[in-house]
Formats: sequence, structure tokens, C-alpha cells
Amino acid sequence: MFSHVCSLRVRYAETDQMGVVYYGNYATYFEVARVETMRALGFSYRQMEEDGVMLPVLELKTKYIRPARYDDELFITCRIPEMPATRIRFEYEVRNADGQLLNTAETTLVFVDMAKNKPCLMPENLKACFLPYFGP
Repeated sequence: MFSHVCSLRVRYAETDQMGVVYYGNYATYFEVARVETMRALGFSYRQMEEDGVMLPVLELKTKYIRPARYDDELFITCRIPEMPATRIRFEYEVRNADGQLLNTAETTLVFVDMAKNKPCLMPENLKACFLPYFGP
């Protein structure tokens, strides 16, 4: 398993009239966590796309436990629980500065060859980043 924590602060534009984060914004928070997790692995989404592979979201599951509010600092733990192949699964926990669990989620993304517009295996250079955590 590989795990990484990133933080972000809730901006006013992300909240509703009650100062609570609008539920749809969590998908963006998860994207930030995914990109930063891959960066922590030593891998760049940008480079993968330049190499002709994209990674669209296939599935998103989420559970809202407590509200996040304007100006809260959020800590998002992003885990990759198993070695990817044609799909990669991310698990998330969102906590506030007091350590309270606010949200849990999971996304599944699929590697897609951009030229063929068809699923493909994970790029070899990304696989090399995962090997120290999951073995051969």
C-alpha cells in the first residue's frame, strides 16, 4: 500500500450559504489528493498524458460524515491499496485540523491509450514507481 497526505484550505467559493463545503467540491479535493499522491511517488500526470495515456474516473463512492466549513484546513489521506494494472483505485479520508473524520471516499480510474481511445495497461514508468511498495 502507498499512502500520502496533502492539505488544503476551504475557500469561500467552495461553500454554500451556510458556510459548508458544497458536496460536489469533494471530487475536486480528491483530484488534488490523487495528483499529489502520484507526485509523491515520483510520477507526473502531465508526463503520462504527454506520453499518450490518460486516466479518466470510472467510479466515485463517497460518504459524508461531518461538514467541512469555510477556512477549515483539510488533511486528505490518499491510499493506493493494491498494485494497479489497467485500473487504479484510490481511497481517501478527509479530516479537519482537529483530526475529526469528515468524509471517506474511493475512486477507480482506468488507464486509456489516447491514440486508440481504449483501456491499456499501466505505463511501465509508473509501474516502476509502485514496485518498491507492492513488489514484482
